Amino acid sequence: MPAPTQQPQGTSSQGYSSDATAAQAAQAAEMSVILCTAGYDHSIRFWEAWSGICYRQITLQPQWKQVNRLAISPDKAYLAAAGNAAVRIWDISSLSNTPIATLEGHTGNVVALAYSALGKWIVTGSEDGSVKVWDTRTAQIQRNYLHDCPVNDVIIHPNQGELISCDQSGSVKIWDLADNTCTHELVPDEDVPIRSISIASDGSTLVAGNNNGMIYVWRIVPVQDGNANLLPVTSFRAHSKYITRVILSPDTKYLATCSADTTVKIWSTEGLDYALEKTLQGHQRWVWDAAFSADSAYLVTASSDHAARLWDLGSGETVRQYDGHHRAAVCCALNDINLA
Repeated sequence: MPAPTQQPQGTSSQGYSSDATAAQAAQAAEMSVILCTAGYDHSIRFWEAWSGICYRQITLQPQWKQVNRLAISPDKAYLAAAGNAAVRIWDISSLSNTPIATLEGHTGNVVALAYSALGKWIVTGSEDGSVKVWDTRTAQIQRNYLHDCPVNDVIIHPNQGELISCDQSGSVKIWDLADNTCTHELVPDEDVPIRSISIASDGSTLVAGNNNGMIYVWRIVPVQDGNANLLPVTSFRAHSKYITRVILSPDTKYLATCSADTTVKIWSTEGLDYALEKTLQGHQRWVWDAAFSADSAYLVTASSDHAARLWDLGSGETVRQYDGHHRAAVCCALNDINLA
């Protein structure tokens, strides 16, 4: 997410530059950033990242309940929202508030959601104990994997051939899409729910966070013609309360951890030491979700205090606050990848 054109704080950008081309370029850059938040007020909001203006709101049907997770397709064309037993997908450019597709097949709350790298399939995880892979063109289930208890998170390996999921019993499972089997099961602390997982963009590291505020890190070592070895690297207490989200930065240099303690912590992954770099303070209640910018310089967070924030990770300060939700904001999604 490139920095905005510098201007005096609190002034309007209108009339700031006499260069029409520069103004058009700035507007195009703003719109090339898709930033969304959602939560318990039955609405999804689209924000101009730098101005903080909400330029679009999707009001959900009451029977759809709250939104648990959001995902933006890699090409920025679609927004998927996971809710009660279903995922709904909107065409972003159409500006229509009617979903173009609904993924139905779960019997419990859908709490995890991710697009594949090419956007041709989506993976979901649910409190019904299942992980499902969906064809985005047909909205049909392609794979179905089962846990013995509610699933809390699911992510896609960068190789696009494996899924990683975690559950309420404290288990992390790796699924091979080609062989259609579970190849690994990791249980770092039995019966303590693993809340969130993240994998490095280069596939080298897996991180998990649990309800006791603990972080567990494994190094992923490829094996020729076989399943990779996962070697425990470190574990440490990151927060004194629940961890709600863990996310590794796109450049793999940082780990962000969100917590019920109202903070977000930024850890350096250098040397696999996970030294604490910054504690982001400002939210008043639980911080539920986070998303890095493509350049790893900024972080968006969503909180029960009804607000989302944009943080400059260089300074550790809030550079924009997004106010508009009138109940908890529990999820956010950001896609500022330059497709040019």
